[in-house]
Amino acid sequence: MKFILLIFASVSSLCFVRGQSSCPTPSGGQGKCITVFDCPPLLTILNNKNRTPSDVELLRNSQCGFEGQTPKVCCPEPCFTPDGAPGNCVGIYSCPHLAAMLKPPSSQQNIQYVQNSKCNGPEQYSVCCGPPKQQAQVGDCENKVNAFPPDPATECCGVDSGTGNKIVGGTATSIDQYPWLTIIEYTKGSVIKTLCGGALISAKYVLTAGHCVAGPILDSGTPKNIRLGEYDTSNDGNDCVLTEGGGEDCTDPPMIIPIDRTIPHPQYDSIGRKNDIGLIRMRQSAPFTDFIRPICLPRTDITLTPPPNFRLFVAGWGAVNETLNKSNIKLHVSVPFVNSQMCTPIYNHPKRRASLWDKQLCAGGEKDRDSCKGDSGGPLMYENGRVYEVIGIVSFGPKPCGVENIPGVYTKVYEYNTWIRNTIRP
Repeated sequence: MKFILLIFASVSSLCFVRGQSSCPTPSGGQGKCITVFDCPPLLTILNNKNRTPSDVELLRNSQCGFEGQTPKVCCPEPCFTPDGAPGNCVGIYSCPHLAAMLKPPSSQQNIQYVQNSKCNGPEQYSVCCGPPKQQAQVGDCENKVNAFPPDPATECCGVDSGTGNKIVGGTATSIDQYPWLTIIEYTKGSVIKTLCGGALISAKYVLTAGHCVAGPILDSGTPKNIRLGEYDTSNDGNDCVLTEGGGEDCTDPPMIIPIDRTIPHPQYDSIGRKNDIGLIRMRQSAPFTDFIRPICLPRTDITLTPPPNFRLFVAGWGAVNETLNKSNIKLHVSVPFVNSQMCTPIYNHPKRRASLWDKQLCAGGEKDRDSCKGDSGGPLMYENGRVYEVIGIVSFGPKPCGVENIPGVYTKVYEYNTWIRNTIRP
């Protein structure tokens, strides 16, 4: 005990109020103030006879008080692997099976799995170490989809039945296209409003914009419910469309699930519009059907090396013209990707005064082809092989919408993969 006290003694000025349970870890993550003997990741470092000076510094910077003579540390909260299994947030070399996945020759799939395992832990390269990765198997999505974003290799995300029905300049989608689109219902008094959209990314979580769950929008209403499986908002029951053979294709009635919790990004800046991303946790799990299923999170940052004539898709029930009348029918539009070298000067213009950064991307700039008011929080989608990935979230753009040579601005989801996965709970 004397040796342990020597390690921690010099940082008494950093102690937290006795009994406080929540604390920030040295790496900026969320932790709990508990005794060092109850914190496996830091206890492993403490018991390591070959501790480095940086290890000792980490232990000291993690101190948050004492329980009697026993030092307390800000212990990183339990994490979850990309497969949704509980694990411990440790340095990658303390997790042999993840470290082995990076040994050459390493597949892109293995590299991506390790990247998706990142967590805010005690070391610079910390990962959520749990059971070894299971081999992805296609199918049985009804039993596989849970609170955690599905592995795209399972095809339990990002697959719809609308393939071949695209494109678009604000045209109606097919009735079962983009089944991950959601509508957020807000309440103010007895009035229900639909001010934003989102994208289902798992059975329990919806991805949306930060400005849809924090800031001035709350003056207009409180996020109350998530509406899933919608097509025509003017109809409360089944929606039906005629098929080419003369029959009808009908949806199930839309499903409404109460919101359990809204989670704006902790660094969301409503004035500078940075970190405009948020999560919504639903009180119950969404089913997996033809009309309700999640979209995949991005596997890579496709904007770094976009293919020629790279186009993306945006969909929702937002405004369709300058009068800002919303659409009753789910619409979609194809928009071109615009690189930051072209987009940044457009928004640095005195009329717009928006300073863009590397966690945003631009798309659009074609006349009358744009996301618009009411589409906020909805997904900007990339069709990667058989599956769609949500690479952007509708953030802001020109007014009126669809102005030539002025693209819309979207939050780049790839930059927030770690935050999303670290925030989700079973």
